[in-house]
Amino acid sequence: MTVPPHDLRYERRTLALLGFGFGLVGFDRWLMAPLFPHMMRDLNLNYSQLGTLIGVLGVAWGLWSIAMGPLADRIGRKKILVTTMVTFSVLSSLSGFATGFISLLLLRAAMGVAEGAFTPASIAANSEASLPARRGLNQGIQISMIPLMGLGFAPILATQLLQVVPNWHWVFAISAIPGMIVAALIWRYVHDKPASATETGHVHAVRPAWTEIFASRNVAVATVSILCAMSGIFVIGAMVPIYLVSVVHLDMRSMGIVASAVGFGGFVGCFAVAGISDFIGRRPTAVIGFVCAAMLLYLFSNTGPNTTLLFILLFGVAMFAMGLLSLLSGPVATEAAPIGLVASTIGFVSGVGETFGGGVAPVVAGFIAQHYGLARTLDFAFCSLAIGAIVALFLVETAPRRRRGESGKSTPAKMTVAARNGDA
Repeated sequence: MTVPPHDLRYERRTLALLGFGFGLVGFDRWLMAPLFPHMMRDLNLNYSQLGTLIGVLGVAWGLWSIAMGPLADRIGRKKILVTTMVTFSVLSSLSGFATGFISLLLLRAAMGVAEGAFTPASIAANSEASLPARRGLNQGIQISMIPLMGLGFAPILATQLLQVVPNWHWVFAISAIPGMIVAALIWRYVHDKPASATETGHVHAVRPAWTEIFASRNVAVATVSILCAMSGIFVIGAMVPIYLVSVVHLDMRSMGIVASAVGFGGFVGCFAVAGISDFIGRRPTAVIGFVCAAMLLYLFSNTGPNTTLLFILLFGVAMFAMGLLSLLSGPVATEAAPIGLVASTIGFVSGVGETFGGGVAPVVAGFIAQHYGLARTLDFAFCSLAIGAIVALFLVETAPRRRRGESGKSTPAKMTVAARNGDA
């Protein structure tokens, strides 16, 4: 059959909209961390409750990523993207009206449901719009918006807005406006293509069973690896702001600057690590990323109140750790997916990682902080990253450029897999 020409303009437009939308997911999710010192005082909260509030969103996110991936494969992406973006934006705004721990807990859980449903549909839609050789880079750019806006701009904007608005309640209250605008633009400009039609060229392709995602070893390895990466970076994202104030004894303004390194480093890492993997391969990139993140975190945890050095080290930790999230939930999961189950595979890999790495791990870190001290939470994050380096050794290489280099030695069966992943 004749393959239609690739629409580069649509690829770029989709990447821009879904990237900014993903950034708003991160902004709403992490807005609470830099505001927590004020919330802690006004609502009588403690460190353990901070970990729980961060964790409940991660658990809900993970479970609904798994549940909604298959739905996105069946009904398409657009309805899920628009509905969930409106929902989590409104819920983030309502967090400003919370009166205590229980109301915050319920709102955060509901936000996790909406943001978890948004994740597999948006990554799959970006994959469908991208040329296969640019898949890693494009998915990396999209996912990089979460650390840039959620862990980079959120601490700065939150702490600066506190100088302008009456209190922290107002910072939450105005956070819904950008999401409403982006939801309208996604409805207007993003095409709704059934996954089966995009991947096979035949609208009426037979859909495989959901359990076929487990036929690939990379699904299992990527799931455990991303759990380790999320346990590292999400514990850091949740605990570093209060760690810098209470243990390192930085003032609030300096804390906001240092904590923003998680976002800016993660932003660079998400597209750089995934983009580099297009050239040197998914497996070596993952192993190097885990090792570098663990080493830099060790140096960070042994550094005193030196704002510049703390920023540089935290930037490096986030660059590699967040880059791993982009790599594992993006190109690795996409290339491991059976035909017609791209969103399902992305949802499972990122969902399990979110449930335990982004959900349970911050709760455990909150318990550690409450009973053993804030400094020990960084030891927990370090161990998670070190274990991830070992697990990543078991990945099977799937990068299209690397597969093309091996195509002369490939058997017909291997060539079939390579063709599905965009090599043909």
